[in-house]
Amino acid sequence: MASEPQGGLTEYIQHHLHHNTVSLGDSPFMKIHLDSILVAFVLGALFCLWFWLKARKATSGVPSKGQAFVEIIVEFVDTQVKDTFHGDRRTVTPLALSIFMWVTFLNTMDLLPLDAPSFGVKSVAGAEAMHHTFFRWVPTADINTTMGLALAVFFIVLAHGMKAKGVGGFGWELLTAPFHADNTVVKIILMPFNLALNVIEYLSKPVSLAMRLFGNMYGGELVFMLIAGLFAGWISFLPGVLFNTAWAIFHILIILLQAFIFMMLTIVYIATAREHH
Repeated sequence: MASEPQGGLTEYIQHHLHHNTVSLGDSPFMKIHLDSILVAFVLGALFCLWFWLKARKATSGVPSKGQAFVEIIVEFVDTQVKDTFHGDRRTVTPLALSIFMWVTFLNTMDLLPLDAPSFGVKSVAGAEAMHHTFFRWVPTADINTTMGLALAVFFIVLAHGMKAKGVGGFGWELLTAPFHADNTVVKIILMPFNLALNVIEYLSKPVSLAMRLFGNMYGGELVFMLIAGLFAGWISFLPGVLFNTAWAIFHILIILLQAFIFMMLTIVYIATAREHH
């Protein structure tokens, strides 16, 4: 009797860790996670539509509750940018706002019932189809999504560095910082070490961004799966609801905090890239 729940729980978790995947080849790098892409695209479109409608209906008088809420978010993000980035904020603030809201939307999907897609398939196509149908709707619990976001930030950071210092100046700094030398021979000797340190520093930024967000959201999703699997059935339904509610309330803090950290690190990376050493 003791082995059945464990096996059932393992199978339950493994089922929910599968993505709806399309393979374009035999290589693991040729697989596309349709669920992550679809959910991320829809949520991004909803965010843009929401803010566009509020901006379109904005008034200079007493704002509505919806307009006031959007203005609070924009002012909050702009304040963070102003305190961290001392330069032209016209492109940095919209970027930070987009990152914060989009990542928040993606993370919030973790609060939705993870069995809802399966139940939808079951009601339409039956239990057998439900067993073989996979759909994970937390894009940030997918390393491909977080790495894609981090790589986009990485290239934006590089672009800011090249714009501020010029392509030549940016490349020269990679060779001459952080170890400076007045002697030409010593400077040439130090160039490979400077280049290696700078390459490692730049490459570590997208890796840390992606892994931090992915690790927190993947761990949170696993906890929801464990609770749902352990408290399956009518007898344990109420304890399951209580445990899920308690974890969801705590998880709201993680959702917002991870979006805020991703946004702040992006601003810091851009500000650092534009500094002259």
